[in-house]
Amino acid sequence: MTTVQQPEIDSLTLAQSRERQAKKVTWVGFFVNMILSVAKIVAGILGRSSAMVADGIHSFSDFVTDVVVIAFIGVSSKAKDEDHSYGHGKYETFATLLVSGALLVVAAILFIQGVQKVLTSLHGEVLEQPTYLALAAAIVSIICKEWLFRYTRNVGVKIKSDVVVANAWHHRSDAFSSIGTLLGISGAMFLGEKWRILDPIACLIVSVFVCIAGVKIMIPAIRELLDHALPPEVEKEITETVMGVEGVENMHNLKSRKNGNSYIIEVHIMVNKDITITAGHNIATEVERELRGRFPGTTVMTSIHVEPDDDPEDDN
Repeated sequence: MTTVQQPEIDSLTLAQSRERQAKKVTWVGFFVNMILSVAKIVAGILGRSSAMVADGIHSFSDFVTDVVVIAFIGVSSKAKDEDHSYGHGKYETFATLLVSGALLVVAAILFIQGVQKVLTSLHGEVLEQPTYLALAAAIVSIICKEWLFRYTRNVGVKIKSDVVVANAWHHRSDAFSSIGTLLGISGAMFLGEKWRILDPIACLIVSVFVCIAGVKIMIPAIRELLDHALPPEVEKEITETVMGVEGVENMHNLKSRKNGNSYIIEVHIMVNKDITITAGHNIATEVERELRGRFPGTTVMTSIHVEPDDDPEDDN
């Protein structure tokens, strides 16, 4: 068994750069969410809007998940040690799962609050009319959260961080929440007393979007924690890369999985049985180098088992 890995210095430099960018964008979100959550809850209370109070709670959940991301992104960037032979990438996946879980909890809270208000209205109780303060808070929130989503997503895609991208979608879900809140507040303010039920209905609609976002983020994280194989198209690329290396006559027993932002690849390559051990080792090293080149920006760990390619005709 010949095991070859990307030089430690390259991996360390990449991990440090990635960690810096991830923490920077998350700290930006941290302070924006902290200010927005307080402002929206106050605006909801003073502006008599249950939808805005719920929206503020949603922003507070963003604030909490930013803390989770900041805590876990540093751990996931650590190099391998005696207890973690493949590094700490799974910590990032676990953080992604926590973010998605927070989204589902927020969705449940928004849904329950919306149902309670709708039932209250249907039983004849007149709901309070929201004010322009709540309306203005919704508009400001939409602008801030959409900007924060685009900024965070771009960084997450650039550094190939699932947890940062997941956090970006948490920001987008808050923007959706504020859009629903804006529509509900507007209807409750301008369409008359009987339409004030639109304010809590907005909570119900928003909760559905938040729940969908949470599920979409959770499923890939669960698959990764269960060591699900890489997508077929990625494994096809791996096969093409390995078979394209001069000296590789065949391959089999391909195993692959994702570890945070890294790929872990194990493959048995078959070479001519008459070449030297040194030549076989050089071919294995070239396979590993080609795989790193095929997947730039990520650490590809390959465990390559070299076997002689026995041809039955040679025994005749």
